[in-house]
Amino acid sequence: MRARHLIGTVAAGLAGLATHDVLQRKHTLLHNYPVVGHLRFLLERVGPELRQYIVTSNDEERPFSRDQRSWIYASSKRENNYVGFGTDNDIEHLEGYVIVKHRTFADVAPATGVAHGNHDEGIVLPSAKVLGGPRGRRSAFRPKSVVNISAMSFGSLSGPAIEAINKGAKLAGAMHNTGEGGLSSHHRQGGDLVLQIGTAYFGCRDEHGRFDLEKLKDVVASAPVKAIEIKLSQGAKPGLGGMLPAAKISEEIASIRGIPMGQDCASPARHAEFQDVDSMLDWVELVADATGLPVGIKSAVGEQGFWDELVSHMAKGDRGVDFVTIDGGEGGTGAAPLIFSDSVALPFRLGFARVYATFARAGLTDQLTFIGSGKLGLPDNALVAFALGADMVNVAREAMMSIGCIQAQKCHTDHCPTGVATQNDWLSRGLDPTLKSVRLANYLDTLRRDLLKVSEACGVLHPALIDADDIEVLLGVRQATPLRKIYRYQPRWGRIGDELGEEITRIMRPVAPQGGSAPESATSQD
Repeated sequence: MRARHLIGTVAAGLAGLATHDVLQRKHTLLHNYPVVGHLRFLLERVGPELRQYIVTSNDEERPFSRDQRSWIYASSKRENNYVGFGTDNDIEHLEGYVIVKHRTFADVAPATGVAHGNHDEGIVLPSAKVLGGPRGRRSAFRPKSVVNISAMSFGSLSGPAIEAINKGAKLAGAMHNTGEGGLSSHHRQGGDLVLQIGTAYFGCRDEHGRFDLEKLKDVVASAPVKAIEIKLSQGAKPGLGGMLPAAKISEEIASIRGIPMGQDCASPARHAEFQDVDSMLDWVELVADATGLPVGIKSAVGEQGFWDELVSHMAKGDRGVDFVTIDGGEGGTGAAPLIFSDSVALPFRLGFARVYATFARAGLTDQLTFIGSGKLGLPDNALVAFALGADMVNVAREAMMSIGCIQAQKCHTDHCPTGVATQNDWLSRGLDPTLKSVRLANYLDTLRRDLLKVSEACGVLHPALIDADDIEVLLGVRQATPLRKIYRYQPRWGRIGDELGEEITRIMRPVAPQGGSAPESATSQD
């Protein structure tokens, strides 16, 4: 009798817990996997101890280590993202470890309270360049955030995930790239947009799949589209068109894209509207003139000839792109062949440095905005990007983690357990866009805070003023080499021009929280 009573009590308790899990909205995983989902949080809590004695270290997992994911999760929840006892990175033996060189004396000092997360309002960190300004676009503007959301289509991500990201972008004053899948209702939550146009021209094509300029103008006029990005290639699958598996194609997606149900949606590998750099620039100017918006390109870096030819044409001054987004080979994707994800296209630092150097030799770096993407949603990686000459960075998988992604790596199967990268209604229903949007905004704000505070530790008021001499790369404890030497940068490469530097300093000085020192005593030395 006692055993039966105990079993009944346990069953009732589990039923109550299951009901609570299904009805709560805070944790998508618990909604989708009631009761058993608690095991994940238990293992997460005891994970450091298990890894220390049994499995792996905090830095061994890929593509994002446990330390990196923990920092993103804690930042998105405004929890303590500090570590204790010092770094557990193997600085003494690692090759390629990044070190930022602070300044002992400088006119700029970080505000200690803000650096430690004690701030109520968002961190103001606008771009140092006016997007579209050098080419006189009618709707040129200064982006309000140097950290923005990279291209992820509705289809690759769920509707609630897209809504959460767009709402979060609005809260954080960031821009949200639509991805090549078109502009859906889920993107229309008030956040500023960058409309990406891929090889299939989803959202701006006619019934035969051909690009339609009038449809593009209608789409741009219907939403807060701030810029247009022409996708040439993607770091995780360069040379291939986008792929949306049939399992992830819902009726809504099929309607938005104009594609059939029940079969993979494979975008073409090449654009039909242009065939070379010369015709591409003609098309860029056509789109920019028709919409008034800044127009740029996104590309991974492979052979150098394309970039040489682009710079040669832009040096003439009559045509050009307003921005270039360089996507590293280590970047993410919803689905790609293993060989392309692993071995095609240069990693970000190598690829970006080659492209930037090509523009720098022609004296054109202040004539366009450089955007980096590919694991740049972590402060150290982002700082390297700025030091190499990036003006802004885009984040994708890090943004996904801030709204619940646990790096299950099931994006291509439609079985994402947290409802982020799936079209399964049951799995995505547990993702609350209102709650998750706040977490995304918190993450973006924390990343901007760290970028600003480290910049101030280096004696400048903006990460665009950090250059290739401010960061060194270690070869264990045997050697430390400046970025400038590694990537063969000439003096002043990687830093914006003097006029731009003075302008962004004037903008930042009144809004950047400033630190200082204790009051001077009678014995202080001048």
